Amino acid sequence: MSLKIAVACDHAGFRLKQTLLDFLRNKNIEFMDFGVNSADSVDYPNYARMVCEAINSGEYNRGLLVCGSGIGMSIAANKFPGIRCALVHDNYGAKMSREHNNANVIAFGERVTGSGVAVEAFDIWLHTNFLGDGTSHARRVAILDSLIAKN
Repeated sequence: MSLKIAVACDHAGFRLKQTLLDFLRNKNIEFMDFGVNSADSVDYPNYARMVCEAINSGEYNRGLLVCGSGIGMSIAANKFPGIRCALVHDNYGAKMSREHNNANVIAFGERVTGSGVAVEAFDIWLHTNFLGDGTSHARRVAILDSLIAKN
């Protein structure tokens, strides 16, 4: 399956998102940029929603979210059924989020993760596969996917 990445950021993640989009362009990986396209203040949950809905529609199979810390975007993304968003700060987290958790969205914080680290971790995340069916990880991901918050 070829990678199709849905991408968005808020105002605090704009510069890092641009760096990561350049990386995707250089690797010829298909993506859709849902914004933002400036450092003007916006509400990050609206942009996380666009990425998660694009993934849940089946049009895209992975997502990238960037904000100041990565925390807000990852919290917003994980509100959506079928989304497993990992806030990543390093290569190990990128690899484990794919191998063990089958993360389909990655979040970065521009204010806390340098662009070089983010690019390298993103590359690892894009090219790491889930360990797969029949493993304890698959059982745990199925449990994660079955959880429904009760209000």
